[in-house]
Amino acid sequence: MQFSTPIPIVKSNHPIDYNSKIVSLGSCFAVNIGQKFDYFKYRNTTNPFGILFHPLALEKFIGYALQQKQFTESDIFQLNDLWHCFDAHSDLSHPDKEVLLNNLNQACSLAYSELKEATHLIITLGTAWVYRNNTSGNLVANCHKVPQKEFTKELLSPETIRQSLESIIARATEVNPKLNFIFTVSPVRHIKDGFTENQWSKANLISALHQTINNKQQTINYFPSYEIMMDELRDYRFYAKDMIHPSAIAVDYIWERFTEAYIASEAQQTMKLADNIQKGLSHRPFNPETEQHQAFLQKLDEKIKTLQKQHSHITF
Repeated sequence: MQFSTPIPIVKSNHPIDYNSKIVSLGSCFAVNIGQKFDYFKYRNTTNPFGILFHPLALEKFIGYALQQKQFTESDIFQLNDLWHCFDAHSDLSHPDKEVLLNNLNQACSLAYSELKEATHLIITLGTAWVYRNNTSGNLVANCHKVPQKEFTKELLSPETIRQSLESIIARATEVNPKLNFIFTVSPVRHIKDGFTENQWSKANLISALHQTINNKQQTINYFPSYEIMMDELRDYRFYAKDMIHPSAIAVDYIWERFTEAYIASEAQQTMKLADNIQKGLSHRPFNPETEQHQAFLQKLDEKIKTLQKQHSHITF
């Protein structure tokens, strides 16, 4: 499937296979990538704190995880019958503050153990626009529908972003020296900031990422998901109904490009078998009692057992 001249992508010297452990963090596209890893049955952890859009929020979360922070009531607040944390996505918000605190602490604990054992850390940056809480003076990861007047909007400079990325790399490699990094900029445009402002934001992210990569001796890969969306998939038929998020076809195409660059060839063969099994499991027969369908189920079970013999962590 090709739509224009493909953007060149530098292939990883440390490709992902079924022995890999992957942590995916960041903006909405991290969720798309994480869902693909889950579908193909890789060992993957995605966004324990929910979607985090800007690099300083990611840096803070990774810092919390690596220091195994214990959240207390001073770290959360109540609004509209829910308890929230400014450093986490609203997916974690809860009517019971004890449940929220427990979820935050469990997320930190999970992230710590996964980052220590991970082979690959994939970070998707969404925006350089950030919101600073006027009362605390702190940047937030999510405003949780707190009135806009309570925040000051700022644009992170390329240098500030670069320093944040350097900190993420340094902290993560301190506990896991063998960790491989893949950075990307989300193909989702933040149009609410404005068309020009979105481009300004993405430009700062891309500039900072390339400065960081050029300064590093170890292998740090950059995957051009934003550039693929803008240059290879230039037609609005590759957008969802909101005309902002990539459509399912676009996500599949970007995943295809990612697979070519970062997935080991042997693993790609395993992915075909996993895909075949997933499609078989989703099949709904008109008459499940027929001999033909029972034979189909037996063959499907044999495929699952074959795959599980090769990779014991896989479950369906």
